[in-house]
Amino acid sequence: DSNFKRFAEIGRVVLLKSGPFSGKIAVIAEIIDHNRVSIIDGPTTGVPRQSYPYKHLTLTPLKLSGLPRGAGTKKVRKEIEKGAIVDKWDNSGWAQKLAVQKRWVLTDFGRCSVILACLLASRES
Repeated sequence: DSNFKRFAEIGRVVLLKSGPFSGKIAVIAEIIDHNRVSIIDGPTTGVPRQSYPYKHLTLTPLKLSGLPRGAGTKKVRKEIEKGAIVDKWDNSGWAQKLAVQKRWVLTDFGRCSVILACLLASRES
């Protein structure tokens, strides 16, 4: 019995920790070796198909079970939409905690802008 619950495998949903797409999720489509994921792809989250090192990824508990090895962007998009992965991620406690942490670094002006946007949205509905 292993202590590990999450493995770097085809179809595993990952959270990007650094780079221009940090904070977004993607799916592992192919693996090269033990240092670098060959290809990650996030067609529904705006992450382009690219190679990424493991040390800049965080493995999530979400996984696409029907994804074949080396799947193209169309297949990845279809599986993500079929599994409602983005909705599952948005509703997870982890994603909600990350959203709250983004507010911690706001200035007074930024906090005021968020409050005003919420007030305007509540008036429109």
